[in-house]
Parts: sequence; C-alpha cells; structure tokens
Amino acid sequence: MSILFKNVKELVLEVDEFLSTVEQGVLIFKQGVYNYLDKEEETFFENIKNIERLEAVADKLQRKIDRELYLHSILPQHASDIEEMIDKVDEIIDVAKESIYEFDVEIPFIPDVLINDYKRLVDASVEAAAAVFPAVTTFFREPTKVKGMLTKVYFYEKESDKLSRNIKRKLFHDMDELKLSQKIHLRYFALHIETISDKAELLADFLSINALKFNL
Repeated sequence: MSILFKNVKELVLEVDEFLSTVEQGVLIFKQGVYNYLDKEEETFFENIKNIERLEAVADKLQRKIDRELYLHSILPQHASDIEEMIDKVDEIIDVAKESIYEFDVEIPFIPDVLINDYKRLVDASVEAAAAVFPAVTTFFREPTKVKGMLTKVYFYEKESDKLSRNIKRKLFHDMDELKLSQKIHLRYFALHIETISDKAELLADFLSINALKFNL
C-alpha cells in the first residue's frame, strides 16, 4: 500500500467519523425541538448538552482533517475543495446548535394549533440534511454516483420551504388573536428550522458541481 493511498484511506475514515458526528447532532436537534414543543423540559435541556458536545467533537475533527490535508499533502489538487465541503457540513451542525439555543433563550410561545406544523417542518428540514450525508461519503468513493443521490435533498428542501410558508400564512392570515410581535417571533423560529435544509441544499449544490472532477 502506498503512503498516499494509506493517507487517503485514513482521511476518508476521519471524514466518515466527522459526518457521523454531525448527523447525530442534527438528529439531536430534531429531538430537542420535539422536546420543546411537547414541553419535555428535562429532556430538552439534556439534548442541548448533547448537541453542544457533538458540535465540539465535530469542530475538533474538522480541525484534524484540515491539518492533515495540508500537513501530509493529501490530495493537494483537491485539498481546497475538501476543506470547503467540510466547512459546509460543519455549518449544518452549527446552525442546528444555534437554533436550539434560540428556543432555550427566547422561549417562544407556540400555540397548540401550530405544534404539528412545526414538527412537520423540523421533520422535513432534518430529512434534507440526512439525505445529503450519504452523498458526501460517496463523494470520496464513487464520485460519479453523487449527483443521482441528491434528489431527496432537493425534495425535502422544497418541502421545508412549503411548510415554512404555510406556517407564516397561518400566522399572518388566520391567527388574529396573536399580536404582531408574536407572529414575527414565530416566523423567526420557522426560519431557524428551515435553515437546516437550506444549508443541506448548499452542500448538495457543491457536491453536484464538484463530484465529477473529483477522481481519486
């Protein structure tokens, strides 16, 4: 086994570990939002701690990957592309952590009539992220297959957009009992959740454009 091949194999395994950590963080984010909506305070705060821990682990792995890319000159022709891709993956868990923090800090009042709408939104947004992670793994192994794996990402991103618009429409068209400030606040949280799918879409766009030129 050549040193280059060995280093590439180790890099791919580290990226897999990084992806697994980010994916766990996104799933914890979903659980945390559900906890908040279902008024499960103890589990909600436990999941905040969990996502903090996972985000810290992801940051550590990201730094390790970046360092080894340049320290060992692994795939120098693709190093900047890999670094950019890793950054886009990391943005997903960063946004998830910041979003769950906002629930903790601002304590939005979400009427019962909207709880299922927010659950459906977080489901779709997280599905978009979950669908893009396998494509990142394939990016290193069979890059020509990546583009065909991204259909679900775009589907769930569009679904998130639609569900977020529906929440906003209900807020501003149907819920006269709420103050304007409350409506704006709840719209803000729909946007927070939707951002997960937006970040997944940006990563999917990057993979689609760059996969075909990535040849190990």
